[in-house]
Amino acid sequence: MTNPLAGNPLRTRADLQEAVRSLCAPLAPRFSPGGARVRLGSSGAAFDDTAAELEGFARPLWGLAPLAAGGGEFDGWDAYVRGLASGADPGGPEFWGDPADRDQRLVEMAAIGFALALVPERVWEPLTPQARDHLARWLSQINRRQTPDNNWLFFRVLVNLGLARVGADHDPGATREALDRLESFSLGDHGWYSDGPTRQRDYYVPFAMHFYGLIYAALADSSERAERFRERAALFARDFAHWFTADGAAVPYGRSLTYRFAQGAFWGALAFADVEALPWGVLKGLALRQLRWWSRLPIFQPDATLSIGYGYANLIMAEGYNSPGSPYWALKFFLPLALPETHPFWLAEESPLPDLPRVHAVPEAGLLLVRDEEGRQVTALSDGGQWADWEPRHVAEKYTKFAYSSAFGFSVPAGSRGLAQAAADNMLALSEDGVHYHVRARSEEAAAEGEALRSVWWPMPGVEVETWLVPGPPWHLRVHRVRCERPLTAAEGGFAVGRSGPLDTLDTLEMVGGTWACGPSGGSGLLDMSGTRDGRVILTEPNTNLITPRTALPTLVSRHETGEHWLACAVLADPDRTAWRSAWSRPPALPAWLAERMSTRSP
Repeated sequence: MTNPLAGNPLRTRADLQEAVRSLCAPLAPRFSPGGARVRLGSSGAAFDDTAAELEGFARPLWGLAPLAAGGGEFDGWDAYVRGLASGADPGGPEFWGDPADRDQRLVEMAAIGFALALVPERVWEPLTPQARDHLARWLSQINRRQTPDNNWLFFRVLVNLGLARVGADHDPGATREALDRLESFSLGDHGWYSDGPTRQRDYYVPFAMHFYGLIYAALADSSERAERFRERAALFARDFAHWFTADGAAVPYGRSLTYRFAQGAFWGALAFADVEALPWGVLKGLALRQLRWWSRLPIFQPDATLSIGYGYANLIMAEGYNSPGSPYWALKFFLPLALPETHPFWLAEESPLPDLPRVHAVPEAGLLLVRDEEGRQVTALSDGGQWADWEPRHVAEKYTKFAYSSAFGFSVPAGSRGLAQAAADNMLALSEDGVHYHVRARSEEAAAEGEALRSVWWPMPGVEVETWLVPGPPWHLRVHRVRCERPLTAAEGGFAVGRSGPLDTLDTLEMVGGTWACGPSGGSGLLDMSGTRDGRVILTEPNTNLITPRTALPTLVSRHETGEHWLACAVLADPDRTAWRSAWSRPPALPAWLAERMSTRSP
């Protein structure tokens, strides 16, 4: 069976226990003879193959340890005991190797430390005294190695929690120093963190910073720090609920999206730490609807292992640190399995999302989250002010597009020539030669301006763009002032719509002043508010979109001479074709304040 979750209703604690077993069963034939390495594919990552195979071994422990802690059965623990012994043995053929500074091995140590802290009877007590010494020595190296100044500091905390739990040497001072630094990343009143001293705000806030902080709060002795972690998480939960639709989908945004249902791990982590940030039924519904949404997508390889990708197997969108074992961070989702069946999280009936406003500002991330009336889709409008300072692959596409959709995802380029390869959905792409296009890679200025998001960006030397994004669900408006020192071609994309084959499999419109495409995945279109741009539907290169492998992209194209130019359009996308067609017949008007600004030309 390609999809190990097929047929599982994913509604009860027993269903989720079975899900963990089903997800981990396909790994069994992939274990090395000594059990220390799990090889899941042939694609490479930025780190060495030994670290990648350690990743394949360790990451399933994020689900297996809670399964065992809650009394769930799993018949593969013998392989893990053998693997821990042989992987940590410096004289053995499957030794994982001593970690260097900023080494991937430090990341995977966290899962082992977590397992030691949660289920020592499974992963520590069966080891021989010599194997215990080897494992403790190997893990303790995290206290002497440099980590990136971000969520990696929590790995040191988790390893020391595990070593302390089993009575091995650990370093309380290193733990305290790491926690002090991690708390310095708190951003204030809404429970947000930065992932280190950077501008990026993405899913690392819920599935790393809060997730690990809640584990610490639950497993460490009661302390003021533990309560601060709980309090921040409760505040963040009220913001984070806005990222999810009524059926469980979340807005894809930022890096590391191949971790998939780790997007929903935060909700179970709240339960693990006994934080009723929202009613238990609401938290349970947020979590389980998310898992069910993922269970319907083709995210598994033919051997039933998780693929690299988002909505399907896709290396184009991946980061350089994604090895074939990386997607198993998704098993963080199963943390609440450690709780007994009598916990209120499990006793509660699933509840729908509470009533949420149509537009919700997230100033910490420079986003406006826009929800349709029925909760089918959440769209995030972005001011482009967030980015990863170390430039992961496709950083502009992952952080600085104008809009991101839970229903339509976003696209990344497959090449550097032409609009089909650029796949520039929800971007204004500018070109000197009509072949090579430049988009908003970062905003030099980014802020809220009234009801809009305003940004200033420089796609290339001698070209300045000032952009306003205005929510007006189900539409949103975009206005750009382009100042260029040479002639340019401009192409503005809407949302990419899934297609099964050629363009004639969709209903489309291409005209002066507008364009749209409508198919099984919904409708998408743009209306040019000046009525002068040419509407085109671009057949993008396959596998550029995160959710569907073939898409058509409605696009407005224009040519501009040297000088100042104003561009404005209304953008509409809806996964419900009937609702989309109805809304398309009722386009919005520009707000008076923005229309007045457009009429005032710069000297």
